[in-house]
Amino acid sequence: MGNRKVLLVTLLVFTMLLSSFAFYGYQIVYSANILVDKEDAVLIIEPAETFKSLQDKLYSNDYVQDLVSFSFLARIMDYDTSIKPGRYLLKKDMTNVDAIRMLRIGQQQPVNITFNNVRLIADLGGKITSSIALSEAQFNTALDEFISSNEMGFNSQNIISMFIPDTYKVYYNISGEQLVERMLAEYKRFWGGGRKEKARKINLDLKEVSVLASIVQAESIKKEESKIIAGLYKNRLDKGIALQADPTLVFASGDFTLKRVLNVHKEIDSPYNTYLNRGLPPGPINMPTIHSIDAVLNHDDHNYLYMCAKEDFSGYHNFASNMRDHLNNARRYQRQLSIEQRKARMNGK
Repeated sequence: MGNRKVLLVTLLVFTMLLSSFAFYGYQIVYSANILVDKEDAVLIIEPAETFKSLQDKLYSNDYVQDLVSFSFLARIMDYDTSIKPGRYLLKKDMTNVDAIRMLRIGQQQPVNITFNNVRLIADLGGKITSSIALSEAQFNTALDEFISSNEMGFNSQNIISMFIPDTYKVYYNISGEQLVERMLAEYKRFWGGGRKEKARKINLDLKEVSVLASIVQAESIKKEESKIIAGLYKNRLDKGIALQADPTLVFASGDFTLKRVLNVHKEIDSPYNTYLNRGLPPGPINMPTIHSIDAVLNHDDHNYLYMCAKEDFSGYHNFASNMRDHLNNARRYQRQLSIEQRKARMNGK
């Protein structure tokens, strides 16, 4: 009789323990444990992250309500030995199992990378890597390797034309090689929508379009003039007339603070000096925008060969098809400029 009691008590205790473990197991797996009663949040897992450092991050940032249960299940699911770096979106009231599954397979939240207003390729690295794990140095190394090995004609002078300014979605842990390849794919996609055929019709290759677009972009802050200016320079190219584009002299000088081009700048010995050299320079003088590229591809058909800033200092230009009209435009501008300078001196007194 005594043995039966002991057996019954043992079974009861075992059943209670089993129920408790089952209940706790259920809680570990299926109960909300991530951002309980909080808002969704982004978790960044760095390339060098360990399970211990990840645990510390989850605890210190209050991502996990019960770190013990998360860690226990993570070990059972072998996540502790397969940490994948990246940028992950943790949802409020997420369960351990859902969170660990997402992290284990590397189901990341994409990152937006945006780059524009880039003058030199050396300025790109810092902008394109600002929101991802990749360092500027790593990107530049990957880009240098691409330049030295590609078979598409990209070199250190024209490589900036491969980057089309826009916003792109990438993963936080993208490598330098992957990012360069992605930008090459975007370049091909951009030129695959009929733009390549338009370039062929105006007798320019894709890199030449980008070079001309960069000059057009630098010539005026008024976007509505872009197609006119593009047509003007295309006319000069077709006639074999030197472009004589002042922005190319600024680029050749290396002094981007230069506000006024003087005769001395027209003597700079550089392939970018479009006063001394006919045709297009060997590469873009900035990273042309989509607007500027399309302005070249869809340039206005006219007979303008010259342009001069308008005398009202509005930022717009007067255009001319012959030297006589151009000189008249220039005189009006210089005359008004002299008047404004005299007024400024008088006001200064």
